[in-house]
Amino acid sequence: MRRPYKKYIRLFGRMTCLMLLFSVLTAGCGPFQDVVPEEVPNEEENLVVVGFSQLGSESLWRTANSESIQKALTRENGFFLEFSNARQKQENQIKAIRGFISQRVDYIMFSPVTESGWDTVLREAKDAGIPVILVDRKASLEDDSLYTAWVGSDMISEGEKAGIWLEEYLKKEGREEEEINIVVLQGTVGSSAQLERTKGFHNIAREHSNWHILKQEPADFTTAKGKEVMEMFLRNYADIDVVISQNDDMTFGALQAMEEKGITTGVDGDIILISFDAVHDALKLVSQGIINVDIECNPEQGEYILEIIRKLENGESVDKENIVEEKVFTQENVDEYLDTRTY
Repeated sequence: MRRPYKKYIRLFGRMTCLMLLFSVLTAGCGPFQDVVPEEVPNEEENLVVVGFSQLGSESLWRTANSESIQKALTRENGFFLEFSNARQKQENQIKAIRGFISQRVDYIMFSPVTESGWDTVLREAKDAGIPVILVDRKASLEDDSLYTAWVGSDMISEGEKAGIWLEEYLKKEGREEEEINIVVLQGTVGSSAQLERTKGFHNIAREHSNWHILKQEPADFTTAKGKEVMEMFLRNYADIDVVISQNDDMTFGALQAMEEKGITTGVDGDIILISFDAVHDALKLVSQGIINVDIECNPEQGEYILEIIRKLENGESVDKENIVEEKVFTQENVDEYLDTRTY
């Protein structure tokens, strides 16, 4: 619920911390800036003030996630959103969160760069009486009461879906007894997506003694690093059957590396290609048969967050975990979703 005692300190704090955030965080990349400037609200507007630290702008998925939240938490809906881009640096997120605490915002939201290292700053938020909502990624905390709710994907399930799809595909192709060599392009080390998609896939892979994971290498969820890591895989391993890429941007880079070597992927290709996120450009490649399967990670989480905050404002209880709906896309089903894909 809104805390009226903040009325006389919030305006000065907000102006001060906006200047601090601008000086701490240099200009960002992507379609949104490090801090999205907005006219400081008049107290009479009675807006719910939310500070949001996004981890970065490393991918098309992340951009769509940011836009979804910005479209939901608008002035028209009763919100003032202060948005900061941490550029994939935990220290930037911690500075931003402390800035939000100093401003006495009503809610703090952030998507953690990594799972660990948040206990101290979130304890400060709790002591200040500010509810914290985790977005997309999770935080490993000694005390779960340090956050109010989490909105995101079941990434262990995503990894399992990839394994189940591969299991069924190999069986359909009559290759279930064949020795299968797999390489994995992983995301940012220590992130929920990297940890949980890896765990989920391994839950299935361990049931198949003929599946051999030759190498797992972080590629930071970026196209450039994805290409670099895939080039390394191709130099070191002559017989790769399956490439698993933990997001579409890395997949685009991996495809560049394989195309330069004359290696084909997907339906009737040399290598089975499994990707995650399901952004529009990747789904076009699924439709063309270049990517075999893309496991959706739904970035459109803004409406879920909006509903949570409205419940909290009304004094209602909310679920601790809020999982968004997601699909698995193959060439058989992807075309019906392409025209309506907004990211």
